[in-house]
Amino acid sequence: MKRLLFLLAWASGMMAGLRAENISATASRTAWVMHFDGDWRVVGGLPEKALLISLQGLANRTAPRLYIVHPKEYQWEITEPLREFYERKHGVVFTELRTADEALAQFKSAARGYVIWDKAVASSLNVAFTIAGLEDALVVTEDLVPLAERHGLKRIDDLRGRYAGQSDAQIYQDAINRYWARCTRDAVMLMGGQRGAVMVPGMADWGVRQKMFFHDLAANPAIPAELALERKLLSELNPGATVFGWHPYGKDTEEQHTTLLSTYGLKMEGLHNLPNLSFNCQFSFTPGFRFTNHSHVAPDAKLEAKEKVYLSFVQSDSIGIGVWTKPGRGQLPFAWQVTMNWTRFSPAALEYFHESATPNDYFIGGLSGPGYMYPNHIPADKFPLLMKEANELMAQLDEHVLEIMDNSAADGNLGNADLTKETVDRYYAAFPNVIGFVNGYGPARTRDLRGSRPMISYDYYIDPRRPREEVAADLEELIALNPKRPYFLLVHVRESNDVNSLIAVVKQLPGSTEVVPLDEFLKLAASKKTYTTRYQDPEDPKHFKGF
Repeated sequence: MKRLLFLLAWASGMMAGLRAENISATASRTAWVMHFDGDWRVVGGLPEKALLISLQGLANRTAPRLYIVHPKEYQWEITEPLREFYERKHGVVFTELRTADEALAQFKSAARGYVIWDKAVASSLNVAFTIAGLEDALVVTEDLVPLAERHGLKRIDDLRGRYAGQSDAQIYQDAINRYWARCTRDAVMLMGGQRGAVMVPGMADWGVRQKMFFHDLAANPAIPAELALERKLLSELNPGATVFGWHPYGKDTEEQHTTLLSTYGLKMEGLHNLPNLSFNCQFSFTPGFRFTNHSHVAPDAKLEAKEKVYLSFVQSDSIGIGVWTKPGRGQLPFAWQVTMNWTRFSPAALEYFHESATPNDYFIGGLSGPGYMYPNHIPADKFPLLMKEANELMAQLDEHVLEIMDNSAADGNLGNADLTKETVDRYYAAFPNVIGFVNGYGPARTRDLRGSRPMISYDYYIDPRRPREEVAADLEELIALNPKRPYFLLVHVRESNDVNSLIAVVKQLPGSTEVVPLDEFLKLAASKKTYTTRYQDPEDPKHFKGF
């Protein structure tokens, strides 16, 4: 019965995606674009941006009509290159809208009215976004009411004063009572991230379009009332559902939240500031396009490692918040972790990355499955179907390596990021066609070799703030501390580390060090096992502190 429910939910989601692609294929290629600045202050640019993002979600309900370009310093750096991709590959002709007034004049028919949120109660913005999706309403502050009414829109709801003096748990309990029954059960919007004077709800257009419930409840046991409410929401989602957004900074941690949703077999996707999904989801891949990875060895190739140090770089955190558009890419072999689910809600972005890849850019699947999850906590009965989905996505993307991460017993980049033997067993059984696995975020110790397929954990993590000469010194020390040859040194490159700076690092390493592509690295690691098989020790901590 559970399997049937999961498949029905999955099929429903796929049909929704197919409908969006059909709309894309038949709708006019005329669209509109707005350029945002970087001001997301509650007392500054946030109110107008929230209005426009809610408008975007409504305007894009039936066709891709409104797209937003963010400045270069925005975390998702590809909004401008992706707009150019739509022009070049999909024939979209964009007309620029310069003001909220112009945007409302163009798209006011997409809204039935407006809802006022209370700037003194930050969580009321999330409640307003929930109402926006259910009632086709624009999200406004009181000073934007005249603008909305000038375009003929009427007040649908007013949250000013409703939640004064209430805790977040009280606010969201009220919202659940009022709205949860009408929201989609295929997804929920965890609109966390920055809180207080600055908020960046860049993904809200997607939640509004899909009629999601918005919240920033904490997965922190120190806030039990909020944790209980979130458990209720997660338990009532459909099997295989997705949690979009990100955890609320200052109330809990990424580790706490990802551990929690993994225990329900749910997937985390994106960040709170991932923009334009309401637009991106409506485009399929261009006719004739097929993913072709820049593989350096055949899947069945057998290599022989020499007595040297083999180093390979992997950049995760999703391509879109890395350094893809910065100078230097292509000068070193790099593996890039791909958000596989983008095949369903942001296909053009994946096609853009593959189209612009160099022979030194190699794509791998992640993170841990068909979404960001902690596999040590995925229920055994949910693991096979989730990984079947991941296998299908990797086959479509021509990917042959899976990246795994479980920080449930770690704190950020420090702590235990190892996998249990049971988890490793499950991965080897679920992915018979991959050439290998990589594990961790910060350094981890899980290693294995079964047949010709190794599992190698990161030995080093490059913080973008760490001076390059210190990175080189760290790597030299690791090489000295691991004298057995060959030594397989896997390095995780954190987002915003530019490739050019790493070229200088490589030049400082001993002459016996060779930088190789990840697929070649794994084949070499399979040829000579100089590493110790190891899993999470039973005596190691099994849970993130405080969870």
